[in-house]
Amino acid sequence: MFAVIKIRGTVTARGEIIDTLRMLRLHRKHHCVLVPDNPSFRGMLQKAKDYITWGEINDEILKELIRKRGRKPGDRRLSPEEADAVFKAVKSDGPAVLKKMGIKPVFRLTPPSGGFKKSIKQHFPKGELGYRGEKINELLERMI
Repeated sequence: MFAVIKIRGTVTARGEIIDTLRMLRLHRKHHCVLVPDNPSFRGMLQKAKDYITWGEINDEILKELIRKRGRKPGDRRLSPEEADAVFKAVKSDGPAVLKKMGIKPVFRLTPPSGGFKKSIKQHFPKGELGYRGEKINELLERMI
């Protein structure tokens, strides 16, 4: 399972990239979604690589993300029991279960504490964009 974060705005982006970001439900900067690791999503991530960053999320960060940033409709927080149930369901059935459980599939994050690197527009490891593997957990920890 991948965690995908939108880093850049799309004012000057081509229409097909904007459509891809819309399909990924990434409408604003610093929004995060969880997507399964399959070829169709990999193609979407590759197409939007100049506007997003992604990597494999670990269990500890996933649990913290759901507990602190998971929301029900009406912008209501999850109780600790609900957060644990959602975490177990996402681990066993994948990220598609969020919508079935009545949880918003988009996690709104803050800008990272300590800021981004100097060049956001370059790809990882020189900049912030693109695939970063396990290092996505460090960025998510700073943004939660």
